[in-house]
Amino acid sequence: MIYCGIDWAEKTHDVALVDDSGQLLAKRHITDDANGYQILKDLLAEYGDTEEDPIPVAIETSRGLLVAVLRTGKRKVFAINPMAAARYRDRHSVSRKKSDPGDALVLANILRTDMHAHRPLPNDSDRARAITVLARAQQDVVWNRQQIANQLRSLLREYYPAALAAFSVWQNGLCRPEARELLKRAPTPSRAARLTRAQLAAALKRAGRQRGIEAETERLREAFRAEWAHQPHLVEEALGQQMLALLLQLNAACTAADDLAEAVEEAFPQHPDADILLSFPGLGVQLGARVLAEIGDDRTRFADARGLKAYAGSSPVTRASGKKSSITRRWVKNDRLNHAGYLWAFASLRASPGAMAHYRRRRDDHGDWHAAAQRNLFNRMLGQLFHCLKQRVLFDEATAFPTALAAAA
Repeated sequence: MIYCGIDWAEKTHDVALVDDSGQLLAKRHITDDANGYQILKDLLAEYGDTEEDPIPVAIETSRGLLVAVLRTGKRKVFAINPMAAARYRDRHSVSRKKSDPGDALVLANILRTDMHAHRPLPNDSDRARAITVLARAQQDVVWNRQQIANQLRSLLREYYPAALAAFSVWQNGLCRPEARELLKRAPTPSRAARLTRAQLAAALKRAGRQRGIEAETERLREAFRAEWAHQPHLVEEALGQQMLALLLQLNAACTAADDLAEAVEEAFPQHPDADILLSFPGLGVQLGARVLAEIGDDRTRFADARGLKAYAGSSPVTRASGKKSSITRRWVKNDRLNHAGYLWAFASLRASPGAMAHYRRRRDDHGDWHAAAQRNLFNRMLGQLFHCLKQRVLFDEATAFPTALAAAA
């Protein structure tokens, strides 16, 4: 067999081909454009690459146009962790020398010696990969929105506590359209205290509020006109300008999060696995899309449910050496899937009596803390999800938690 290793970079890539004995057959330095990709294809074809029997490729990334070009057809592309590649480099040289052509040769030799120890990129459908892009982007924007909101909250505490008191009763607080509209209309507490009832009501209407406008107007007017400590006038105006700059970023993040959420709601129900995912308690469209984005729709990706649980970080890991043995949580995992699993387990407590009974049993009988009990519940529901996706059946409460339902009854 022939094995290919590619050391990728922003503008150019180094390619190396080796045979079964480790002999370097060819090396190329290609550019990151259509001409470079064609040179790579011609090089692979010269050494026996065909559509039915493609040459496997090792590369240190799973994204980008180069990977998309390589994944066409039946070719196996192995995304090697850069830390693992660095360890393999030490096997060939103890002088700690490093070069891009040398790294390409190391990657090719990884496949030659240990291809069985690495997994190729999953063969997900184009629809699943599109959902992955949208779900991850929406998750990133939500995290970014919360980060900007936290910065804005910290700034308001320095000079504008009246705004925090006025918006504290609203869910999502500073991210609400009403809060952002009022801050734009009155960036300082002095201006907020001068707002009339008509101006407050107009701001609430512009933000889209339709009910309870009069009551909210009175409440906001009292909060803004209450006695609060103030910064000096010039300092307060400067802080107001800083707040408006942060508010522009928050408005952009909120708009992006809403737009991406709509895109996910449109794309996710069209996937064949959507009905199975949505049948599970605690999984809605957004959370279900995040779960599908991380596990994909390639049913051969995980050999069994244990592989999926280890990938999600829900199953514990055992470390044993001599007479010492310890069982701890996993730190190396898919953080996005693990975060989605925490929200999934938390939401399922109210949606599923069996899930709540399982959680209470872990807390009361086994003495687990809240996070450990939820992780155990997520671990169990991942096994159920693996079974349902493999058998193409919907979630059934009586089958999933038979003992827990009897105890709850």
